[in-house]
Amino acid sequence: MTKIGGDSIKKPGVPAGVQEIGTGTEPAPQAATPPSARAVKVEITPLANGGQPLDKVLNGVSVVDAALVETTKLAIIEGRFRVDSEVVADKLLATAREYLVSHKS
Repeated sequence: MTKIGGDSIKKPGVPAGVQEIGTGTEPAPQAATPPSARAVKVEITPLANGGQPLDKVLNGVSVVDAALVETTKLAIIEGRFRVDSEVVADKLLATAREYLVSHKS
């Protein structure tokens, strides 16, 4: 709050009903929410998931092998994990090709 000539002026950007420290005033009670703003109807159309049924979309999602992740973490910690730069480069190029083909204009 900024006081000018004894009157209080609300600072811009401070939400309604928020009390600033040191003002000594309580926030004004908020008006009741209008009934039209309380209920929201949500519909998921086929376009929301690319036109495919949800089970087909989820079938394309891979599951993480927790045991393999733990084994790999342990190998990294122990210094036994080796990176084959040729394999990494080949996979990176393959991913880039797939991306370019799928986003071709």
